[in-house]
Amino acid sequence: MDVKSAFLYGKIEEEVYVCQPPGFENPKYPDRVYKLKKALYGLHQAPRAWYDTLSTYLLENGFQRGIIDKTLFIQRKKKDILIVQIYMDDIIFGSTKDQICRDFEDLMHKRFKMSSIGELTFFLGLQVKQKKDGIFISQSKYVQNILNKFGFSDSKPASTPMETHK
Repeated sequence: MDVKSAFLYGKIEEEVYVCQPPGFENPKYPDRVYKLKKALYGLHQAPRAWYDTLSTYLLENGFQRGIIDKTLFIQRKKKDILIVQIYMDDIIFGSTKDQICRDFEDLMHKRFKMSSIGELTFFLGLQVKQKKDGIFISQSKYVQNILNKFGFSDSKPASTPMETHK
């Protein structure tokens, strides 16, 4: 899922003032500034303010924050589990049941404007292929870009030597 205008959901605690942006100047008061109530993209405090808003919402709705990774949230329902990973304004999630994923999408749409991108295929430079026998992660697109960048795209490929049974 992708959160639309995510940083606008974050409330900032500090007093922050900005000059009047082009096209929004007040001709009567050209020297006045605006006091921000919400975070804006590009503002140093914006990612933290957004994360605080989102994490509070998740915790209020029965999630537990990861102990090591504070951007990982887990919700257990009997024998089932929902895992949610936050990266800025992108959210990836998965569960042992499809209905739990649909319920999570509904929960998020109640509070935030979001778009569902669909099944995860690419995230943070990793290609993700989901098959019946498992989830496979690779960086083949990244490797191909590096080969092209340094002029090795026409090189002869060779397999990595390793024991096949390991």
